Amino acid sequence: MRGFGFRAVISPSFADIFRSNALKNGLLPVEVDTESHHRLTSLLERSPGLEVTIDLEKQCVTLPDGTVISFPLDDFSKYCLLNGVDELGYLLRFGERISEYERMHDRIGDKA
Repeated sequence: MRGFGFRAVISPSFADIFRSNALKNGLLPVEVDTESHHRLTSLLERSPGLEVTIDLEKQCVTLPDGTVISFPLDDFSKYCLLNGVDELGYLLRFGERISEYERMHDRIGDKA
């Protein structure tokens, strides 16, 4: 989906495997309640060119009429999407701390 230019998908629910794969590939799965989804699809049926704003930082969708719909997202996934990193990229930011731990562990192992 990212290859076709999609950056987010809005739905009332997602299968766990879809959500996981989407996030790993930089696609934001926006889960909204059924009523909000119905409202959005009704607006789109009347105005197919409708623009919707998704604010990842604030975790909300804003419809053209000003309606704001919040959506859940775990902190880890939010961090990765906002910073353009995957799971490995997230871990690599702790590189110095990991190296320090390894140095400490090596010193402790030498004493044993």
